[in-house]
Amino acid sequence: MRSQVTVLFLISFFFIKFAKSQTSNELTVYGQTGKLYLEHTVVPKENWYSVGRLYNVSPKELAPFNHLALTQPLVIGQTLQIPLTAVNFSQNGQKTPAETLIPVYHITQEKEWMYRISVNHNKVPIPTLEKWNNMNKDAVRSGMHLIVGYLKVKTALSALATGGTSSPVAATARPATTPPPATTTPPAATPPAAATTTPPTTTPPATATPPATTAQTASATQTPTTAAAPTRSLAVKTTDSPIAKPASAPPTYKAPATTPGNPPANTPPPPHFDGGVFKSEFLDNGKTISGTAGIFKSTSGWQDGKYYALMNNVAIGSIVKVTDAAGGKIVFVKVLGQLPDMKESVGLTIRISNAAAAEMGQTGDRFSVQVSY
Repeated sequence: MRSQVTVLFLISFFFIKFAKSQTSNELTVYGQTGKLYLEHTVVPKENWYSVGRLYNVSPKELAPFNHLALTQPLVIGQTLQIPLTAVNFSQNGQKTPAETLIPVYHITQEKEWMYRISVNHNKVPIPTLEKWNNMNKDAVRSGMHLIVGYLKVKTALSALATGGTSSPVAATARPATTPPPATTTPPAATPPAAATTTPPTTTPPATATPPATTAQTASATQTPTTAAAPTRSLAVKTTDSPIAKPASAPPTYKAPATTPGNPPANTPPPPHFDGGVFKSEFLDNGKTISGTAGIFKSTSGWQDGKYYALMNNVAIGSIVKVTDAAGGKIVFVKVLGQLPDMKESVGLTIRISNAAAAEMGQTGDRFSVQVSY
């Protein structure tokens, strides 16, 4: 009886997988730069050569890529990895007259920015990604389906060519829950606006109201320009509790409008708090790391001595000691979260609030520190 149930389950599983592979018009990319690939589920009557014709890849290359021999027959329901190479993958719009371009999509993950998507997909230029997806890089949100390139197939040999195009076209990025479109050549549309935090008026954007005991990063303000993509900005509003990030607006950064280390406008110079009020909570576990510190703008610390930081590999809520490598001045900061995965964080060990930097006497964008925790 158990064996019959198992057989029925396997039949159902393969049927669902076949149906999905036959009905979906969307090609999803897997892997990273150096080993990008698609996935294909084998259906009846397919062999190495028919699959190769479908994706414009040589069977002699396809079999070794899957750690199999060309003499091994394919099995119905078997999943093959289809390598994306210079022969069948275009990220510059180039193709031969006999080829058709099929959009290849990447589904964005949590805390994944356009810079990281670019790096992981052969460093395709960010302006190109923006053009293909008809959106601004700062509008990226978790679960979006973004075009990262085009599969090149032979128009006369591949059944996929019926859903392709003769040249790259702009498409509106879709949420993960949206069913694949009936055609892969959607008309140009305006960039998604649901995820932005700037209303269509000159009124300053409203920030989400957090629980009374929860620290949060305020929503990033995005100011469109006609000449270039908007810069990233961050204002951090803090309390004594670990940070809670609004799901709809991950924090972004840009250089402070004032000189780093200076207090916000109309705020008097901060008094010195002998390292900050978190000094008494610091527990030295003997871990020390030397590196580079950056600065972010915060309204906290100027009047109450509560200094905050962003740092990787340290638990949220931990108190760390930051020592200026040049002047020897020390501040104690509470970790609100990790450094964002973006270009501006490259090379940084920690990012501290501008009030903390002011107490250390730092006014530059970056400076050398020793961090103990």
